[in-house]
Amino acid sequence: MTIPKIAIFTDDAGWHGKQLQQEFKTLGYDSVFVSLTQCRFNLENQTLPIFIPEFETHLPVAAFVRGVPGGSLEEVVLYLDFLHALKILGIPVYNDARALELSVDKAMTSFLLHQAGFATPPTWVLRDREMALNLVKNELSQGNFVISKPLFGSQGEGIRRIEKPTDVPWITSSNGVYYLQRFVKCAGEGFSDYRVFVIHGEVVATMRRRGKSWLNNVAKGASCERVEPTLAMQNLAIQVTKLLQMAYAGVDILEDCDGNLNVIEINSVPAWKGLESVCDISIAKLLAQDLIAKIA
Repeated sequence: MTIPKIAIFTDDAGWHGKQLQQEFKTLGYDSVFVSLTQCRFNLENQTLPIFIPEFETHLPVAAFVRGVPGGSLEEVVLYLDFLHALKILGIPVYNDARALELSVDKAMTSFLLHQAGFATPPTWVLRDREMALNLVKNELSQGNFVISKPLFGSQGEGIRRIEKPTDVPWITSSNGVYYLQRFVKCAGEGFSDYRVFVIHGEVVATMRRRGKSWLNNVAKGASCERVEPTLAMQNLAIQVTKLLQMAYAGVDILEDCDGNLNVIEINSVPAWKGLESVCDISIAKLLAQDLIAKIA
């Protein structure tokens, strides 16, 4: 009997990939790590329409996306095309290409959150550098700090906080696109926010991240503390996950000095090692079970 096989799309399996692979094995499925850079369309008669290494004769029963490689616009579009095509062929993709498109682009994420009425920091996305500099100067004159972020990115890479006029020339851009966001001070002392992990419309774990500085990413040294989310926090995380059409997500929420909950970011390929270090559950197990249920 052939064991059904799942494709885990990633260029760096790491700890998270190995956790998933073990959980799939426990559930009776083989899985292999595959880079989207190695895939191609084969649109000939009598062949599979998509070539995926390790799946030369049969397409995977499902695909778990742990990373989409960077590259030119053409390359990234092609990688997403493969994921779109798999879904069209009836293969569960987790998270699928549409969810990735809506969340990996911070401009679109901010737009959708704003349009849906969710609290999120004031944000500006533009090409004109002179206008970007003036926006930052105007915010500083009103006593606000400004966060300059890459349009694409994660784990706190490339993020800067503009605090004074001499910082203004250092605002960063992504190939000439400026993503600027007003810095929101959290409630209480120091710096902290919440990572709320949602799977299949349910909050499964939540932690407070306390940064050594204003940046609260675990990859940048933030400490983790398990917390019980309020009902409002749970509802917010579930609603924004549904808005971005995600099967699962890591939702970053900040409580400001007035007690309002602000959505800072929604991650469609979230890490969970820090979360598991303070929560007594296996995130990989829950993710694997949810994907297998979609196959069934």
